[in-house]
Amino acid sequence: MKPVCNSVSVCVPATSANLGSGFDVAGIALDYADSLVFTLDDSLDDSQDVRVIIHGEGEDTLPKDETHLVVRAFRKACEEFGLPHLRFTLEARNRIPQARGMGSSASAIVSGVAAAWAFAHNEDLNKQAIFELAATIEGHPDNVAPAVFGGLTTSWKNGEEFHTVRYNVSKKIRATIFVPNFTLSTQMARQALPEKVPYADAVFNVSRACLLPIAFGDFGDFSAFADSCDSAHSCDSCAKTTLSRNDLLFTATKDSIHQPYRASLMQPTWDLVKTLRDAGFAAAISGAGSCAAVFYEEKSQATVEANNATNISEKIEKIAKPLLDGCDWKILHVKIDSHGVTASRA
Repeated sequence: MKPVCNSVSVCVPATSANLGSGFDVAGIALDYADSLVFTLDDSLDDSQDVRVIIHGEGEDTLPKDETHLVVRAFRKACEEFGLPHLRFTLEARNRIPQARGMGSSASAIVSGVAAAWAFAHNEDLNKQAIFELAATIEGHPDNVAPAVFGGLTTSWKNGEEFHTVRYNVSKKIRATIFVPNFTLSTQMARQALPEKVPYADAVFNVSRACLLPIAFGDFGDFSAFADSCDSAHSCDSCAKTTLSRNDLLFTATKDSIHQPYRASLMQPTWDLVKTLRDAGFAAAISGAGSCAAVFYEEKSQATVEANNATNISEKIEKIAKPLLDGCDWKILHVKIDSHGVTASRA
């Protein structure tokens, strides 16, 4: 099979997995993306089948040859989609921090697989095929799913097959990501986990994880569900439901089965998460760490001005500031990505 085009541009969002309670299951796409261009290049000699150019994150540390994760995923996908061994130049503009819990490896794999699909087919991206292959390469789907589909996802493995369900996320929800100057490998974070957890802790997490689609969902406040109750009797539980979106986000992101065991590996991040949660904010370690993520429904600017109030993002920064002094943290205020991976041909 010959490539259908000479160049493919791919954009893949960062992701945050676990979301506190949804360990190894939940993930969400962030509006903060890497952009990559794959261009067929016959000028390369026999000793060099790929040229890799990196701008931004990882430009001084990532490999620039066949061992680059994007290139390896691209090669694997080309085999799967019937393409020959291609010579090409990869130019990557990386924004996603490496080894910080924002899905950098998943985004790399998804970008390679999506690019191969676009070279092999004229039609729109087959995201289901891209997800299945990318999850197989990654070995787990929790970051891959939101990187491919956008929004909030719940993913699982059944035998050798990977599956996911996508949920739309309210356009009002925002995330503040605290990116520290230290990394943490997923392998090390895995090794910190116990082989078994108490039954009560497991039940605790299941009950909170079930709330994630509601807390993040694309509909009004949770109280709207109470208002729609059609019970013929007087429903006290409905009448007393006054939980706000941020109340639900806070509850849904509670965790007992993974973050406490990993805390000592990233104490500054854990201290930040605890401080923000003590103040009532839905903070969690992003993925395996070392980033901290805070999710919230931001008030409109008009509402803030009318009430002479402060943006929630500003409140979060103010609370976090004493814990950030003296350490090189980057703070990102981002929206939730609803599109997932995109690709264009030239």
